[in-house]
Amino acid sequence: MTETRIKHIACIGAGYVGGPTMAVIAQKCPDIKVTVVDISRERIAEWNDSNLDNLPIYEPGLKEVVAEARGRNLFFCTDVEGAIREADMIFISVNTPTKTYGVGKGMAADLKYVELCARQIANVATGNKIVVEKSTLPVRTAQSIRTILDAESNGLQFQVLSNPEFLAEGTAVSDLLNPDRVLIGGSEEEGGQAAVRALVEIYARWVDRSKILTTNIWSSELSKLTANAFLAQRVSSINAISALCEKSGADVDEIARAIGMDSRIGPKFLKASVGFGGSCFQKDILNLVYIARSYGLTEVADYWEQVISMNDYQKRRFAENIVNRLFNTVSGKKIAIMGWAFKKDTNDTRESAAIYVADYLLNEQAELWVYDPKVKAERVYADLDYLNTRGEDENRKLVKVVRDPYEAMQGAHAVAVLTEWDEFKAYDWQRVYDDMKKPAFLFDGRNILDRNKVKALGFEFEAIGYRS
Repeated sequence: MTETRIKHIACIGAGYVGGPTMAVIAQKCPDIKVTVVDISRERIAEWNDSNLDNLPIYEPGLKEVVAEARGRNLFFCTDVEGAIREADMIFISVNTPTKTYGVGKGMAADLKYVELCARQIANVATGNKIVVEKSTLPVRTAQSIRTILDAESNGLQFQVLSNPEFLAEGTAVSDLLNPDRVLIGGSEEEGGQAAVRALVEIYARWVDRSKILTTNIWSSELSKLTANAFLAQRVSSINAISALCEKSGADVDEIARAIGMDSRIGPKFLKASVGFGGSCFQKDILNLVYIARSYGLTEVADYWEQVISMNDYQKRRFAENIVNRLFNTVSGKKIAIMGWAFKKDTNDTRESAAIYVADYLLNEQAELWVYDPKVKAERVYADLDYLNTRGEDENRKLVKVVRDPYEAMQGAHAVAVLTEWDEFKAYDWQRVYDDMKKPAFLFDGRNILDRNKVKALGFEFEAIGYRS
C-alpha cells in the first residue's frame, strides 16, 4: 500500500469507545471527514439530538467536543455500507462481550461482531482500506480479520492495525486529548508499516510523537489485556488488605498512602472499595485466563483468575455485612442504594458492583430504593433482569428507582453508597439521619464520606477497610 493521507475515517460502533474517540479525532483533524455508524437507529438519533444533554454517553467535556465538530466533519448515521465504501481508514469499535455459550463460555471474548464487520468490509469495499482494531480483542485476532479480508479481497489490499484504547470512563475526553500513550501495532511488511505511519500522522496532530508507540500487532493486542489485568490486580490487592484491616484495626487509607509513596509502587488504583466494575477489567482478565489455559499455562491462568475471585468476594462481603449489621435480616426493610454506575462521571453500569450487591440483598427480600444522577430507571431494571435471578415482575416489585436522593433515603433502615459521586459528599446528612429508621445504618462502599462527622450525627457507620 502506498503512502496515503487519510481523508475519510469511518468507525463501526457508536458506543463508549467509538463515539468519544471519533469526536476527538474530528475536533483535532477538521480536514478529515469522520463518520460514525451503528445499526442502532435509537443510538444514532441520540448522537444527532440537537439537545447535547441527550447524548447516549455521559462524559465530562464530550458534548463540547461534539458541538464543535458535529455537522462540520463529524457525522453519525446508520449507513454502514456507505461509510465503508467512502472511508480510507475504518475503525472497528464493536462490542466484544464474554461468551455465554460454547467453547470458552464465561471466559473467552465473543468475536462474532468483529467477524461480521470484517466480512461486511470485505464485501462492500471498492478500494484499498486500512482496518483498525479499536475494540479490546484477544491476541492474534488481527490475523483472523486479515484472513477474512484477504479471502474476499477481490484484488483489493487491506492492512490491519491494532490501536487499543486506554480510556478511563469519567475522564475519557481528557484521556483522549492528553493520553499517557497511543499504541499502534501493525505488520512488519512495508504495507503494514505504511498503514502504521498513516495512523501515527493522525494522532500526531495533537499528541507528542514521543507518546505514540509502535509495536508488532501481537504486542499491541496483548498490551491492552495486560494493562487492564495489572490495574485490576492492584484494586483486588488493596481490597484483600481492607478485609484484614477490618479485623485488625489497621486503617486501609493509611496503608495505601504509606505504600503508595514507594516510587516502585505509586499511589494509583490503591483506593479500597466495594469492588471494581466496568466493561473492561473483568472481561479482559477472563479473556487472559482463557488464553493462558488454551496454551496450557495453568498456573498463569489460576494467578489471574484469583483477581476476579477477590473482586467477587469483596462485593459479597459488603452485602453480607449489611445483612449481618441489620440484625441478620433485611426482609421487608427499605435500603437505599446510592449510585448505580460503576464509577462517578459516567452513566455506564456494566459490571457495576451495585448490581451484584443489590442482587444479593434482593435474594434476602430487601426493598431497594435506587438513586443515581445519570442512570435511568430502565437501565437499572435491565441490569437486574439480565442476571436472570428472579422474574422481571419481582424486580420491579422490590426495586424502586427515584430521581430525588432524599426520597430514596427517607424512612430507610440503611443507606449503601455504591458509586463515588461527588454530590453524595455534599448531602445534608443530618436531614438524612433524622428521616431514617433508627438505628440508622450507613454503609460507605467507596470511602468518600467523613466517617467522624457522620458518626457524630448518630449513624451506625461502616466503611471499607475500617474496624467498626
